[in-house]
Amino acid sequence: MLAIRLMRTGAKKRPSYRIVVKEKQSKRDGAYLENLGTYNPTREPAEISLKSDRVQYWISKGAQPTDTVRRLIKQAAKEVASPESGA
Repeated sequence: MLAIRLMRTGAKKRPSYRIVVKEKQSKRDGAYLENLGTYNPTREPAEISLKSDRVQYWISKGAQPTDTVRRLIKQAAKEVASPESGA
């Protein structure tokens, strides 16, 4: 079964993540099928870049996002729907 999950990158104590499609049973930082975007929680506000068309493609093929990735997908969709005002 396929999963859309986070893969940790970055230095010690300074995490950043790739959002990837991979086999559900594979290691957290092991080989993956496709890189769908990035998530950087150390920025204020947290930085999310996501290829939403590819996310929808993989979900339609049966890949299941983890709870955290599902939350990030919703958050990224909300940011696209209502761009930040000001500046």
